[in-house]
Amino acid sequence: MIGVKLKIIDMFVLEDTNSVANHFLAELRDINHQNDRLKFRKNLERLGEVMAYEISKSFNFHEVEVLTPLGAKNTYLIYEEPVLIAVLRAALPFYNGFLNFFDKADSGFIGAYRKEEGSQNTDIEIEYLYQATPEIDNKNLILIDPMLATGKSIVKTIDNLLLKGSPKSIQIVSVIAAPEGIDFINQSIKAPFKLWVCSIDKCLNEQSYIIPGLGDAGDLSFGDKI
Repeated sequence: MIGVKLKIIDMFVLEDTNSVANHFLAELRDINHQNDRLKFRKNLERLGEVMAYEISKSFNFHEVEVLTPLGAKNTYLIYEEPVLIAVLRAALPFYNGFLNFFDKADSGFIGAYRKEEGSQNTDIEIEYLYQATPEIDNKNLILIDPMLATGKSIVKTIDNLLLKGSPKSIQIVSVIAAPEGIDFINQSIKAPFKLWVCSIDKCLNEQSYIIPGLGDAGDLSFGDKI
């Protein structure tokens, strides 16, 4: 059950249709599997591949002829590779899944983290430390951040990216999202975008962590930070 009523936005939710992806997401959440970092990262990567496949259906394709040893076959290929933007560090395994499928894509990386935590969601501040991104003008932009909690890091990232260019489209992709974060990005991002999530959870707690969520995706992938 979702604790906050969502406004209507352009959104795809993977979990709305049952598939084998449910197994990957269940293992990410399960405390009995979370001590296996390799498996945790692999499941994030698998979900990245699943979401890359789903997003690819929305792209433009063009017809090409492929020559085989025995003849020729016409097929349709993606007209233009997207630009992948990963929010460090938790996004890296999830991003790898996208790169496995969009293997010719340019990539960019954003360094952002929570600066302060208070007792209320509004107290969260985002420190934006690093941005290394390719040309995004007239490109299909995929922003990859596995946990959409308050949505503040995503909004700050989009605001900074739009200072560098005007993408053709913006796709924001997360594994787990909170309704509060979805509403925040919907109200705050001025450019058109589509949100792609694997699952929408109930709410944020007082520390702005997703409930039930899965914990800290970065720590579970790479170890505790200090």
